[in-house]
Amino acid sequence: MTKNIDWANLGFGYIKTDYRYVSNYKDGSWDEGTLSTDETITLNESAGVLQYAQTCFEGMKAYRTVDNKVVCFRPDMNAKRMADTCKRLEMPVLPEEKFIDAVIQTVKANIDWVPPYGTGAALYLRPYMFAYNAVIGVKPATEFQFRIFATPVGAYFKGGTTGVALRVPDFDRAAPRGTGHVKAGLNYAMSLHPVVEAHKQGYAENLYLDSATRTNVEETGGANVIFVTKDNTVVTPKSNTILPSITRRSLMYVAEKYLGLKTEERVIPYSEVKEFKECALCGTAAVLSPVGRIDNNGESIHFDYNSQGIGEVTKKLYDTLVGIQLGKIEAPEGWIRVVE
Repeated sequence: MTKNIDWANLGFGYIKTDYRYVSNYKDGSWDEGTLSTDETITLNESAGVLQYAQTCFEGMKAYRTVDNKVVCFRPDMNAKRMADTCKRLEMPVLPEEKFIDAVIQTVKANIDWVPPYGTGAALYLRPYMFAYNAVIGVKPATEFQFRIFATPVGAYFKGGTTGVALRVPDFDRAAPRGTGHVKAGLNYAMSLHPVVEAHKQGYAENLYLDSATRTNVEETGGANVIFVTKDNTVVTPKSNTILPSITRRSLMYVAEKYLGLKTEERVIPYSEVKEFKECALCGTAAVLSPVGRIDNNGESIHFDYNSQGIGEVTKKLYDTLVGIQLGKIEAPEGWIRVVE
């Protein structure tokens, strides 16, 4: 039975659910894994995750569809991205089939926490891995734990009818969010102070430029960015230091294959942004959130939207992607994994 929650007004925060998945890596192999009701973790004071931040994570969602099925969106892509991250961080790779099975187990065990269709909410899943044996020399750990917890969430950004506002900070992150195409907590930690400062100034996020020349658009601290040109071409930055967003790649496919739009992944000079008619942030959490304004050293770029606060192309992209996720539009093969 679905939990009695005010789904329509749910924020984006942690709510303890019934079960989480836990699997341990020791002596060169993963154990069978299990579901647990215990949300606490006990660690040695010299655990590798605490001393050298040897940890990584993923983010994904489960949805209830128009025909009341519970589904996950492209979990194989999350498994592949986590594998890439683990290789870069000298962590053991969790086999793709084990990753997907763990996701399915976690959703099934928390099925009552999957929001009803039509509420705009979803069950957010956080797969993550960390080093837990004691390490004091600078070297990789040998024992790791993989876990998944679930929490129901609403919208990540709330931009109203004008879209969210971004600022271009006058400094670089010490480590871009997607450095080396990995999704690791350390990368995000470098964005925490800047985003707190942005929020104090009334901005939803920081739009970072490339650290080498500070002339080209990269991404924000928590989402990729896409633009729409005046001739309705969907454009997204090309860079080896931004996160390879599953949502962004899905949107570019939707733009081309479903909407018949021209798409481009290329270097985008910031000087070109004023020529675009639409801008939006995209990601698992953000989905597709319209940007209304970007401020940079006292100069503002505004994007004109309709009364609902979203551009024409952005709305079509959003409606199509969400329609696929919720079962209203036929999905490309392999995009949807039915849980129940």
